[in-house]
Amino acid sequence: MSLIRPLDGITVLALEHAIAGPLCTRQLAELGARVIKVERRDTGDFARAYDTRVKGQSSHFIWTNRSKESLTLNLKHPNAAEILRRLLENTDVLVQNLAPGATAKLGLSYEQLQQNHPQLIVCDISGYGPDGPYKNKKAYDLLIQCEAGLLSVTGTEAEIAKSGISTADIAAGMQAYGGILAALLQRGKTGSGSHVEISLLEAMVEWMGFPLYYAFDGAPPPQRSGADHASIYPYGAFETADGKVVMLGVQNEREWASFCIKVLEREDMQNDSRFCNNAARSAERNQLRTLITDIFSKVTMEQICQRLDLANIAYAQVNDMEAVWNHPQLKALNRVTEVDTPAGPVPAFLPPGNNSTYEHRLDAVPGLGQHTQSVLSDLGYSDQQINQFFRDEVV
Repeated sequence: MSLIRPLDGITVLALEHAIAGPLCTRQLAELGARVIKVERRDTGDFARAYDTRVKGQSSHFIWTNRSKESLTLNLKHPNAAEILRRLLENTDVLVQNLAPGATAKLGLSYEQLQQNHPQLIVCDISGYGPDGPYKNKKAYDLLIQCEAGLLSVTGTEAEIAKSGISTADIAAGMQAYGGILAALLQRGKTGSGSHVEISLLEAMVEWMGFPLYYAFDGAPPPQRSGADHASIYPYGAFETADGKVVMLGVQNEREWASFCIKVLEREDMQNDSRFCNNAARSAERNQLRTLITDIFSKVTMEQICQRLDLANIAYAQVNDMEAVWNHPQLKALNRVTEVDTPAGPVPAFLPPGNNSTYEHRLDAVPGLGQHTQSVLSDLGYSDQQINQFFRDEVV
């Protein structure tokens, strides 16, 4: 396997915080890019203080910031401009998800940088985009989930529910990651950099394609159905006699017949007119749920799983976090490794997607300002100059 990674030799300057920007740049780092993360003096990325669940460190920060270098810099200090200028001389990609207009005030917008850095790729991640009536609105993940319509289709009939993870941030981070890779390919063809703009709203709306088209032209939207599928049934969670929960999905008529015969052991149900096709089953889901629940309540999880395997019906167990860390399939695929952190090594999952020619880089999660000295030295500053920067509270 080659030691060369796809983004070896690429330098990314990250003016980032929270989730969307850091998740994007973490993935660039795993492909070999050098990611220099600029953080506030004293406090750093505010995601460092979200919680203390990982050996006293933030779970969000540990997740999204491995394999990076941390440079503390007071961007508002007059002497910071020269440090940024030197950084940009060797930067291929600038990623930022600061407050709207913040980078323009610092002279770091794409338009301001393009003339002196024609090969630079600038990726701006914002809540609502650069224009329009919402451009200056604060955009937290939950608020974007609301604006994009996710909460209208998530939860139960009685109550809406947000996603249990930062869905909008993750969507934007993934779109930014893909957009930057495309921009690097484009630069390889044209020799010129480009401007990549990603908003959390647009990224989340992209993920909402099914409900948007389902409700096309005034049609009723998908109903909130808890853990059940909004339009396919039976497709959802059912409790067994031993109090465990199995999630199963019956996708077509062949599977429905097999489910009736081999799982429910009710051959007569496959021809019941109330359940003759998916639309009918979905419309009569309350009746069908009662019938399935009555049967499952007399059978253990192990017995149900055996029947589902025999019937070749897709199913899953509803795992908690401990079960995922110890998932037998992930262990069989050797997906769990370790990364170092300022508080010691912690387990970590390998990035998804193996490549036969290289391995992803998984370096340590940086301490706040851990690489300030070395980054400034690489920029040509002397020890005396660097010490003065510390005394002047520039870094």
